[in-house]
Amino acid sequence: MRFLAHVDVRLRHGIADPEGATILRALPALGFTSVASVESGRSFRVELDAADLEAARSMAASLADRLLANPVIEESVIEVEPLG
Repeated sequence: MRFLAHVDVRLRHGIADPEGATILRALPALGFTSVASVESGRSFRVELDAADLEAARSMAASLADRLLANPVIEESVIEVEPLG
């Protein structure tokens, strides 16, 4: 079966986020004065072939841990859904 995995990678709590801080500082100049915080991250969409949903989740988690995220400073959130 084919599955679509959505992998969101973001910095762990307590790790400095200079990109998010820069965006937050720029927002008032654009008229966005009520934004309290900004966190940056990356998002990936990966199509997988797997025997079942659990195998696809396991494959996506392994992919995130081994390639997409640096587990020392980042965490990943994974959602997997069947395609077609």
